[in-house]
Amino acid sequence: MYTGHYMNKDFSHILRFVIAKMFTVIFFALALAMIFSLGKSFFTGLFNGEDIMQMFLGGINTGIIALAVFELALVINREYSEITESEDAVKNLRRTIPRFIGTVCIALSLEGLIMVIKYSQLELAGNLYYPVAIIASTALLLIALGVFLHLTKGES
Repeated sequence: MYTGHYMNKDFSHILRFVIAKMFTVIFFALALAMIFSLGKSFFTGLFNGEDIMQMFLGGINTGIIALAVFELALVINREYSEITESEDAVKNLRRTIPRFIGTVCIALSLEGLIMVIKYSQLELAGNLYYPVAIIASTALLLIALGVFLHLTKGES
């Protein structure tokens, strides 16, 4: 009876390991593809004579999204690909979530700032609701992260 339980537990750990490695590879490949796409679009725009400022803004946008995807791949690889039983879920979350949420917040705030710059250059002040909503959402996400870290501070 116990043998079946241990075999089932081992199978679930192996399955978790394999799926985590698959997602890690997928997200690493997506981040790499975004970086190649960024380079290709930059050089294509440079040779076609596009506005250099728009190319930089688009490049920053793509680069930050690639960084967030890369960070997600690192988190998945670190946290979910261990075959052994993890020690404490809250400790794991306190260790990995702030780094990932920090990367996402940087990406969102830069996206909002890029949109503000773009709309101000194009004189589309009526569209500033979107970047303001993005920046406000980023602030709420940071507040939620701070509350999570405060509520779980005794767990680390």
